[in-house]
Amino acid sequence: MAKFKMKLCQRWLLFVLFIPLSGVLCFSELSFITEPSDVTVLPKDPAVLDCQAHGQPPVSIKWLKNGARLAESEHIHFLPNGSLYIPKTKHTAEESDEGFYQCLSQNKFGAILSQRSHLTIATISEFLTHPVPMVVTEGSVARFSCAVASNPPATITWELNQSTLPLSTDRITVLPNGVLQIHNVQLEDAGQYRCVAANIGSRLSSKEATLTVNQVTGPIPRQRPRIIAGPQNVTVSLHQTVVLECVATGNPWPIISWSRADSTPIDVYNAKVLGNGNLVITDVNVKHSGIYLCRATTPGTRNYTIAAANLTVLVPPSIVEKPESQTRPRAGTARFMCQAEGVPPPQIKWLKNGEKVHLNGRIKLYNSKLVITQIIPEDDAIYQCVAESEQGSVLSLARLIVVMSEDRPSAPRNIHAETISSSAILLAWERPLYNADKVIAYSIHYMKAEGLNNEEYQVVIGNDTTSYIIDDLEPARNYSFYIVAYMPMGASRMSDQVSQHTLEDVPLRTPELTLASHSSTDIQVKWNPLPAKLSRGRVSAYRLSYRTAADASVTSVELPQNTTEYLLKDLQPDNIYLLRMAAATRAGWCEPSAWTSHRTPRTTSSKVPSAPILQLEPLNCTSVVARWQPSSDSVPVLGYRLVYHEEDQPEQPTIQLQALNYTFTITGLDPRRKYHVKILAVGKAGEGYQTDQTVTTPGCLSTRDQLAATPPAPNNMIVLANNSTSVSLRWSRPAFTSGKVVSYTVRCTPVGTHNASAIRYLQTAKQSVIIPKLHPNTRYEFVVRLHVDQMSSPWSSVVYHQTLPSVPSHPPAAVRVTLIEDDTALVSWREPPEPNIVVTHYTIMYASQKSWLAGNWQIVQREGSHTMALLEKLDPASIYLVKISASNQVGDGPFSNPVELALKRGSAHRSKNPRHSDSFPDTTVYSDGLYHIDQKSMTGIIVGVSIALACIIMCALILISKGRPRKISGHKMIAVGNPDVLRPGLSLPAERHVENVEALIPMMRDHFIDAKGGSTIIINSAGPVNDKNQSKRWLLFSKERNNTTENDAESRASLYEAGKTVLTYEDRLGAAPLPPSSREIIYGPLHSESSHSSEGSQETGDSGHYSNEASSEEMSNPSTSQSSRPESFGPEDNAPTVSKLKQSFEVENEEMIGCHKHHSTSDAPHCDAEEPHPTQHLSQAVDS
Repeated sequence: MAKFKMKLCQRWLLFVLFIPLSGVLCFSELSFITEPSDVTVLPKDPAVLDCQAHGQPPVSIKWLKNGARLAESEHIHFLPNGSLYIPKTKHTAEESDEGFYQCLSQNKFGAILSQRSHLTIATISEFLTHPVPMVVTEGSVARFSCAVASNPPATITWELNQSTLPLSTDRITVLPNGVLQIHNVQLEDAGQYRCVAANIGSRLSSKEATLTVNQVTGPIPRQRPRIIAGPQNVTVSLHQTVVLECVATGNPWPIISWSRADSTPIDVYNAKVLGNGNLVITDVNVKHSGIYLCRATTPGTRNYTIAAANLTVLVPPSIVEKPESQTRPRAGTARFMCQAEGVPPPQIKWLKNGEKVHLNGRIKLYNSKLVITQIIPEDDAIYQCVAESEQGSVLSLARLIVVMSEDRPSAPRNIHAETISSSAILLAWERPLYNADKVIAYSIHYMKAEGLNNEEYQVVIGNDTTSYIIDDLEPARNYSFYIVAYMPMGASRMSDQVSQHTLEDVPLRTPELTLASHSSTDIQVKWNPLPAKLSRGRVSAYRLSYRTAADASVTSVELPQNTTEYLLKDLQPDNIYLLRMAAATRAGWCEPSAWTSHRTPRTTSSKVPSAPILQLEPLNCTSVVARWQPSSDSVPVLGYRLVYHEEDQPEQPTIQLQALNYTFTITGLDPRRKYHVKILAVGKAGEGYQTDQTVTTPGCLSTRDQLAATPPAPNNMIVLANNSTSVSLRWSRPAFTSGKVVSYTVRCTPVGTHNASAIRYLQTAKQSVIIPKLHPNTRYEFVVRLHVDQMSSPWSSVVYHQTLPSVPSHPPAAVRVTLIEDDTALVSWREPPEPNIVVTHYTIMYASQKSWLAGNWQIVQREGSHTMALLEKLDPASIYLVKISASNQVGDGPFSNPVELALKRGSAHRSKNPRHSDSFPDTTVYSDGLYHIDQKSMTGIIVGVSIALACIIMCALILISKGRPRKISGHKMIAVGNPDVLRPGLSLPAERHVENVEALIPMMRDHFIDAKGGSTIIINSAGPVNDKNQSKRWLLFSKERNNTTENDAESRASLYEAGKTVLTYEDRLGAAPLPPSSREIIYGPLHSESSHSSEGSQETGDSGHYSNEASSEEMSNPSTSQSSRPESFGPEDNAPTVSKLKQSFEVENEEMIGCHKHHSTSDAPHCDAEEPHPTQHLSQAVDS
C-alpha cells in the first residue's frame, strides 16, 4: 500500500510540474518570423510576399487569397523559404492578382495563420469631379477643385493655359487634397485652369475651366465675414495627412482662426496653417480626433462666423488582452480570453489550427471569449484570436494541451432537478458507480437550453454532498444541467443532461416608449415587446397611464399582451402630458416606469414638418447612436434639433443638426442608465412635431476587464464673484496617475429651478473657468467633473454661491405726489419692477419750476424699506417737479419721469379732497407694507375722526346730565361678602371687623395673583386675611394716595344713580348671576378698579372679565376725573361720607357672619327671619 501511495504522489507531482512547463514551451512550438505586408506594384510587374515560420520540423507553409487556398502554378510560385512570388501581376476585368493574402504555417502541433496583407496594383480612373468655370471680381477669392479615384492616392497639380501654374506667390495655394485657392485675384489670373493627377502608374488631366476676372469700378462696401468654403467632415487613417479647408470673404478682409469644440489645444507640432487659413495636420493619431471650428472675424469688431467639421482618425486593431496557453484534463473546461481595440472597433473571431472554429454545444463564443467544455483529445490544437477591421488585422495565438488519465470514475447517476423559485433550481444526483471513493470534487455545469451560443456556467463543490441549489438563474427560462466527477488525475465523463424551467416573475422593467404627435390633439405611443430577459415570463397585459403636468388626476388604459402601440386622442393642444407604462405577467404587475413628458403641438394654420421616425441603438456602455428618417410629408426641413437627458436629471443643451444629417452619436453617458431623447424638425414656419424615445445604456466590462479605473472627482472648488452677472471657478485636479489629456465639464444650476433650460454646461481643459450671463442676486450651485480617456469621474461636491446684485435698471414705479397741507406733500412709490432687486435707499429730488430752470434740486433720501416721504416747507403758488431713483450697494439707478405738483395760494383742501399728482394714469392704491394716502383714504380718515369726536362729546354730555340729581338723593353702596370664599380687601385685626372703605374693590378668588405687581390681599366675608406687611403696605398706600382714592371713589360713585344698589362680586360655580342694572343694560357692564395697582386691573360686575381702558383714562388725566365729579362728592363732603360708610360696613359684616352664602337677586339670601335684608343696612348707613 505504501508503494502504491508513493507511485501516486510521483505521478501527481510530474503532472503539476508539467502544466507550467508546457505553457512555456507552447510558444516555441510554432510561430512566424516574418509575416506578409502590404505591397503596391504596377501592372505586369513582379510581386513578392514574404512569409517565414519557425517551429519543430517539419514546418509547411501554404497561402490563401481572400480566404481561399492557393495552388502553385506557372503564374504563382512558392519559394523555398515560404514566400509567395508572382512574376507578372495581372489586373484585368476577368482576372486580377489584387486582393488579401495570408500564409498558413503548420507542423505536428497544429497550424497558425499570418496577418492579412493587401496586394495593390496601381491604377488611376477617370475624374470624379472636374473644375467648373468661375466669374469673380478683382481682389476677391477664386477656388477650383477636382477629384479622381486612384490607388495609391494620386498627386494633383494645376495648369494655367496648359502650362504649370507658378506657385511663387503667396496668393496661390494648392492643398494636398487637390483644391486650388487664389486670393486677392488679379486681372492677369484669368485663363484656362485644369488639374493633373498622377501616381506611379499613370497620369491623367481634367477638363479645363475658365476663370473670368471683372474689374472693380467703385468703392467696395463693408461686408460681414462669410465662409465660402468651410471644412468638411473627414475620416483618415493613422499617420496620414488631413486638410481642413477654410476660405472666407468680407470687407475688411476677415481673420481666420482655428479651435477645437472640446477646448483641447490644437497640436502645434503636427498642425500648421497653409495659405490664408487652411489647417493641415500631418501624421495624425487618435488625439487629433474631434470637432474643429473655423472662425472668420472682422478685424477690430465682434462680427464673426463659424464653420465646424469632425475629424475621425481610423486606428488599426490591436490586441490588449492576449489568450494564454492552457493544459486541461479530458472532460475539463478551457476558457480563452481576448480583448482588442481600434477605430472602428474590430470584429473578433477564433481560429483552430488556421481554420475557423466550429461552434457547437461544447464549444461556444461569448462576446470575444472562447469556452470549450467537456474537452476531448481532438481539442488539443493551436487557437488564434483574430481582430479585423477595414484598417487591417492582428492575431494572437495560444495552445490547448489535453492531458489523458487512467482509472477515471464513472459519471454521476440519476440526475434530478426541481424548481424552487423564479431564480433557483435544486439539483441532486447519486455518486458514480465505479471509483466513487477516488472522487475529490464535483463540477456542476448549466446553461440556457434555448438559443445558440449560450454561455455555460460552472460551479465546483466538494465530495461531501450530492445536492446543490443554483440560485442565480433567470426567471421563466429552461436550463440544462450535467455533472462531472473529478479525481486527482482526471475527470469522469459528463452525466446525463436534465432540463428544468424556472418560475415566472414580474417584469424587470417596462418597455421603452416612443412618443410622437401627428396633430395638436393626439399622441402616438409605441413600444417594442420586452425581451425574455426583462419580461421574466410571458407578458399578459400592459397598463398605459397619462395625465397633464398641471393636473394630478391620472387616466389609465389596460391593453392586451400583443399590443405594441396606442393612440391617445382628444388631448389639449400645446400642453405637457406625462406618460408611463407598466407590464404584467402571471406573477403580477411590475413597478411603473418614471413619467415621460411630451408636449402636444400648438394649433397653427402653418404647415410644419411632421415628427421624424427615431431609432436609438446603444453603441457601447457610454454611447448611443440616434438614427432618424424624415417624415413622408412635403414640408421642407431646414434642420433638426436634438436634446437628451438622463432620467430624473435636467436636459442637456439642445444640439443643432443640419437638414442632411440623419444620425448622431450621443457620448459621455453613464452605464446602465435610462435616457430620454427628443428630436424635431425645423421648417420655414418654425419647429415641427416632436418625437420622444427612451433608451437604456448597457453595462460596461467587469472591473477585472476594465482597462482603467474610474477617475476621482475634482476637489477644492472655489467660486469668486466678478460682477453681478459672472463668477470665476477654480478647482484642483484629483490625485491620480495619468499622462493623458484631461478635460472638465462644469454644471451651473440656479437653486430651486424647475426649468431645464436654465442649467448650463461648460467644457474646458483648464482648471478654471469664467461663467458669464448669470442672473444678478441669484443663488447658484456649481459642480465639476473630470474626463480622461473616454471616462468620466463623478460630480464633485456642490458649492453654492450667490451672485452680486446689479444696479437697478428701472426707476421706482407708481410714483405719486399728494398735497396734504398747503406747504406739505406726501410722495409714495413702489419698488422698481425687476426681479431679485435689493434697494438700499431711495433718492427723491424735487424743485419748483423756477429752481428747476436754474438747476437747483432739493434732495431727500429714504431707506430702502420705505416707500413714502414728506416734502415740507413748499412754496405756495408754485409748481413742483418730483422724481425718484433707487440705489443699492452697487450703484444708483435711473430717475423716474418727473411728476408735476401745482400748489395754489390759500387753498384749503385738507379736510376735503387732497390734490395729488401721479406718474401713471390709473388711481389704484397700492399696499406694500406701508401706506399710501390717496383721495379716498384721506376722505375716510376725516369722516372717521369726525364721527369719533361727535361720539365723545355726546358721551360727555350724557354723563354730566346723569350726574346732576345725585346732589339731592342719597347714595347707596353695598359690599356683599361670602363667608366661604376668601376675597381680597384691606387687612383687619384679629377681631375680624371691617375697615374697608373701597366698596367696589374687585372680588378675587383665593388663588388670584396680580400679574402686574399689585396687591395680593385676601379678604373673606369678615374682612381681609393677610400678613401685617401687606396690611401696612396697603394702608400706607392709601394714605399717600388719599386724594386720588377720594377722587376715584367719587368718580366711580358718579356712575350710579341715586338709590341704586350695585352688587360687585365674583361668580361661583353653580350660582346664578345677578340681574344687570338698567345702566348696565344701556351702557354695558360697570367696571370697578383696584386702586392699589398703578396700571389698574378692571373687573366687570358680573362677567369676570378685565379691562384697563377706564383706568388708563382716569389715571393718566386726574384733572378730568375731578372736573367731571358731581357736586355731592366735593372735597368738603368726602370725610364724613367715608366714615359713615365704614360704620355701615362694620355693622353689616358682623351681622352677616351667620348667613349662608349669597345668591343672585332672583334667589333671596337665606338668613334668619329676624335678620334684616342687606339693602336695609345700606339704606340706614347712607341716610344716617
